[in-house]
Amino acid sequence: MGTVTVGAVRERAPGERRVALVPEAVTLLRRAGLDVLIQTGAGSGAWFTDAEYADAGATVVTPDELYARADAVLCVGPPDPDAAEALRAGQTLIGLLQPLRHPALVEDLTGRGVRTMSLDLLPRTLSRAQSMDALTSQAAVAGYKAALLAADSYDRFFPMLTTAAGTMRPAQVLILGAGVAGLQAIATARRLGAVVSAYDVRPASRGEVESLGARFLDIQSPQEGGQGAAELGGYARELTEHEQRAQREALDTHIARSDIVITTAQVPGRKPPLLVTAAVVERMKPGSVVLDLAASELGGNVEGSEPDKAVVLDGGVTLIGAGHLPSAMATAASTAYARNLVALLGHLVRDGELNLDPADEITAALMGGGSS
Repeated sequence: MGTVTVGAVRERAPGERRVALVPEAVTLLRRAGLDVLIQTGAGSGAWFTDAEYADAGATVVTPDELYARADAVLCVGPPDPDAAEALRAGQTLIGLLQPLRHPALVEDLTGRGVRTMSLDLLPRTLSRAQSMDALTSQAAVAGYKAALLAADSYDRFFPMLTTAAGTMRPAQVLILGAGVAGLQAIATARRLGAVVSAYDVRPASRGEVESLGARFLDIQSPQEGGQGAAELGGYARELTEHEQRAQREALDTHIARSDIVITTAQVPGRKPPLLVTAAVVERMKPGSVVLDLAASELGGNVEGSEPDKAVVLDGGVTLIGAGHLPSAMATAASTAYARNLVALLGHLVRDGELNLDPADEITAALMGGGSS
């Protein structure tokens, strides 16, 4: 019986501080009989030292040695061209590879005999796959951080305060999108004392929103009468242009009177839906904050938002494009992500071998052969 060797590489994307494995995860993998390699300095962005990895049972190695020895290479985001070139036939690359946005990368690796497993493609409706769901774990981090960032950018209090100088009214916060990130943003804003409202195109989200103490906006949903989420494995389906226009018109009044708006609606591999136009942002009060958690190179939920950029518009509204928030909480995000990978490897490793069974629903989906 052999031993599977996994190696966690250092992320090279600009601003990416996360790491695929943390020392806690190394300990769990070693107990399961796996050998673990960590690239020198891989955890530094998330405040994990090479010594901590060594103490947990990992071998800290150079990039060349890692690629030469690892059966499975673990990463967070897609590899850059140099890292992709270092992969060899027979190896398995596991990470958030974004194959819908980078099809050429996956095609090139597959053509060279590298097996790819992208956690983006995990079937989120499978209960046995929940512990492996990296998109959910990272979205929870992003939603929490979004609420904190919005509060930090807002020049007033979130809670109602009664002081000798009078009463300060609570902030009116509106969350658009009640998926994992949205629900975490709702919960965090509520803990900070804000009055929170939320909206999602899925009517079933009402119960989750209200259970957190927020008000669900009574707007006619384009998906009334059905969940509308099964088509994308747990995500709300993308709305048609007509549906998006009708939704925006109904939301505009609520957006304009909010102090803070946080948008979280995303469609995997596709341009995010436009929920907030520049025209309605102009109607908001000076000092208001709009945070677009969906901001990316493909666009965002808010017209004019750009990833990792905050600007104060002419009308005094602060617009924040916050598309990479998990990296801003690299320690927590890496810890959650590493636990997802430990769960996945526990599913894949059998009798000392990495078993990529195409008949297995989870494996087939992650390799692009199943429903995403």
